[in-house]
Amino acid sequence: MLTRRFLQLLIGLAMYGVSLSMFIRAGLGTAPWDVLHQGLTARTGLSLGTVVIIVSFLVLLLWIPLRQWPGVGTLCNAVLVGVFADLGLAVIPAFSHLGGQIGLLVGAVLLNGVASACYIGARLGPGARDGLMTGLARRTGWPVRVCRTGIEVVVLGAGWLLGGSVGAGTVLYALAIGPLVQLMLPWFTVPGARPAAANADVPEAAAVTGAAAPASSPAA
Repeated sequence: MLTRRFLQLLIGLAMYGVSLSMFIRAGLGTAPWDVLHQGLTARTGLSLGTVVIIVSFLVLLLWIPLRQWPGVGTLCNAVLVGVFADLGLAVIPAFSHLGGQIGLLVGAVLLNGVASACYIGARLGPGARDGLMTGLARRTGWPVRVCRTGIEVVVLGAGWLLGGSVGAGTVLYALAIGPLVQLMLPWFTVPGARPAAANADVPEAAAVTGAAAPASSPAA
């Protein structure tokens, strides 16, 4: 079972990184954290993947006062999403016509939903950003949706000020990703697998959907 979980984790993270590059190539706006990544990329001259990796480890430093520990999936997430984002950008062309941009954007949202359910379902530790949200909720007692919204408003604003792309894709992602992950998570959650993260009392799914996972969900 561990082999399946690890393989599922790697596939999920690879798809997540590629979906990030699809958002960028669509040019219609991307997820809040990726608006920040894009803005930092524009300011520093570093590749998008490099920025994603650096930000991931900086966010992990914020786990220290929250008294939580990363799982193996957390560390893989911190590195591999950035690697596959750069690989995706190297092979996926930018589209100059709106039809192609919309198609790429919709594909990015769908792939991101599958990827999120895949790596969360492996239950080998949340991503650095997801763990920050759930850790803050656990330490403060605030609802996960409040922590998620507050953090993402801050990073979205910072990313926009740095030159990141905010647009229809940002809105579509915000509206669609929660329902998509909740729909697909039961298909990918490994039966009987125990969460690897120390903060397992807060469902990992809640970090993505912005609300506690329903009791019927295998992630609950």
